[in-house]
Amino acid sequence: MPRHELRDAPGVLTAQQLHQTVDAIAAAQQPSGSLPWPDGHTDAWDHVECAMALTLGGRIDEARAAYEWLRRNQAADGSWAMSYDEDRVLDASVDTNQCAYIAVGMWQWWLVTADSSLPVDLWPNVKRALDFVVGMQLPNGSISWGRSPEGVTNDGALLTGSSSTYQALRCGLALADLVGEPQPEWEIAAGLLKHAVAEHPEVFLDKSRFSMDWYYPALGGAVHGQAAADMFAARWDDFIIEGFGARCVSDRPWMTGAETAELAMALIINGQDETAATLLANIQCLRREDGSYWTGIVVDEMVFWPGEASSWTSAAVVLACDALAGGSTLDLFNGRDLPVGLPFEEAACRGHEVHLASVEAARAVVASTS
Repeated sequence: MPRHELRDAPGVLTAQQLHQTVDAIAAAQQPSGSLPWPDGHTDAWDHVECAMALTLGGRIDEARAAYEWLRRNQAADGSWAMSYDEDRVLDASVDTNQCAYIAVGMWQWWLVTADSSLPVDLWPNVKRALDFVVGMQLPNGSISWGRSPEGVTNDGALLTGSSSTYQALRCGLALADLVGEPQPEWEIAAGLLKHAVAEHPEVFLDKSRFSMDWYYPALGGAVHGQAAADMFAARWDDFIIEGFGARCVSDRPWMTGAETAELAMALIINGQDETAATLLANIQCLRREDGSYWTGIVVDEMVFWPGEASSWTSAAVVLACDALAGGSTLDLFNGRDLPVGLPFEEAACRGHEVHLASVEAARAVVASTS
């Protein structure tokens, strides 16, 4: 079986149905290679998520075009703007998590295709992106969520974004090994970031209404094992609508397909396959005839919300089903063979602020041996 061939996800979707969904994603791709939202704008994170689904479905030419779009639109400092209309910037703000995700896409490409030519070719872009993101790390180990169009760095961090960025740094470190260019600064940054996500969620902006802040520390790999199980249990009743899926926010009856699929992936990598399969089966109420997915549904009114089919929801379903089937997405998200970053002991921290002298000393040691 080719490495990129999708498999049946038992009790959820057949491989043929998953390929239909991948075809629907490909149909949404613009001539520039961008993979937009239903309103026509593109952001780098959801764009990469769609490119990953295309790669899984064997739509290699379309996936390459998507990564070429990233290469073409990357700024000199390694960042991408918040929003584009094909190659035209709509919102010049910068989201660090969006910038980091290219590393996850490139490592996934390697896992699926075993073809190193694209990761090697795009390595300079990955390096610039992660160097930019690491440069936005705050003293407490978290990553500033973004920068304004005027160039002002935000001094707040988001738990969801930092959790996803931790996975991206791990993928970046693996890519660095693949191309033979170790990045010790990223190892330090990843270690600090993992510590912040796993041990100090209080340093992040309070977005506890949102289900992503609930499961992303586990999905990104900073929290696992019993700690992840406890995390799921603690707010299960806040976010899960039985028979449907996960709410987008805890105080509204909005079940969303992408959040449910991502939660399913977090459950799968932490050994809760049966629960994940039930969630994925439940959200098939969002599936459309062409294999695409409505973004969500208002459960108490049984109305699709916000009345659009989003390519990134379809992509999340494809990735989650591939993980459930034991495909390469499982390896990608369970972190098999991925570096974890340089660990920092609790003693290296003072309250919630990293003891900067210790960090600088560690960086000096790494620099002297590299």
